[in-house]
Amino acid sequence: MRYAVPDIPVGQWRESELEVEKSRFIAWLCHAPDTAAFDTLLAAARRTHPTASHHCSAFIAGPPGEQAAIGFSDDGEPGGTAGRPMFQVLAGAGLGQVGCVVTRYFGGTKLGTGGLARAYAQAVARALEGLPRREVVERTPLQLQVDFAGEAEARAWLAGHAIPVERAAYGADGVLLTVGWPRDTDVDLASLEARLRGRVNLITPST
Repeated sequence: MRYAVPDIPVGQWRESELEVEKSRFIAWLCHAPDTAAFDTLLAAARRTHPTASHHCSAFIAGPPGEQAAIGFSDDGEPGGTAGRPMFQVLAGAGLGQVGCVVTRYFGGTKLGTGGLARAYAQAVARALEGLPRREVVERTPLQLQVDFAGEAEARAWLAGHAIPVERAAYGADGVLLTVGWPRDTDVDLASLEARLRGRVNLITPST
């Protein structure tokens, strides 16, 4: 599976602000490959704005459509007016590994449940505008055995197919290359076998 994630270093975040009826909505957006990264963002928001009225949140700590490592919180706002609308905007953006906190300073005017839901959704949507993104490719480790003479050719073929070499183990019979094969691509070594004249073996099939 291939999908977009925020191109933000883990431990950093992107901020934007929206004002609605004198209430300030400050959105914090981060790359969240796991729940710990999101927890770091939420703690930073609370530490930076300790007097804010609410720190509402939503995250998807996995690929788009993830069902387990997800969450959202209204943090004291009326039920369903903050976390869920925020989550729906994140999910609708087709992103994975993304976390968001919206810090609210109450401006004195009640927005009503519909107004709150719109404001929190708009705050997230604004944070997503112009967000730098990069592609994540889910991979499965495969092991390829080649002789010493074929290592450079094998590495060149792998690089040409954007398949990373994760480890190389050298032994008496040659080199065992552990590579990250894209899960959405069938394993096809025919052109590599032709290039190496058959001097390559698949040792560990995808599991």
